[in-house]
Amino acid sequence: MSQARTSSDASGAGYLDAKAAARVKAALIDPAIASRLAETFKVLGDPSRVRIVHALSLEELCTHDLASVLGMSESAVSHQLGLLRLLRLVRFRREGRIVYYSLDDEHIRQLFEDSLRHVKEQR
Repeated sequence: MSQARTSSDASGAGYLDAKAAARVKAALIDPAIASRLAETFKVLGDPSRVRIVHALSLEELCTHDLASVLGMSESAVSHQLGLLRLLRLVRFRREGRIVYYSLDDEHIRQLFEDSLRHVKEQR
């Protein structure tokens, strides 16, 4: 019976498959990018913000309409939109005195739809 051979890098960490580990290490995201991605998921960790993202994945809406649809105060919706805007998950445009919100880009819509599909899957 043959035993798996391990090798180690300069840190002394042992690898069962050094080539596979090297490929993964070379492709691994930068810690700063990982932090930004974690912040995105953290912001989406709030049910109110998830519902806002869902509403905006369906249609561009103003704060008043979002508040009405979601059963929230306009102030609460505005606060949540500020956080979503800060992380570039939503964007806005002005039409006179009315501000309309939409998802920042198609990537956000896809992230939301993929996540929703995952949660809805029957196991």
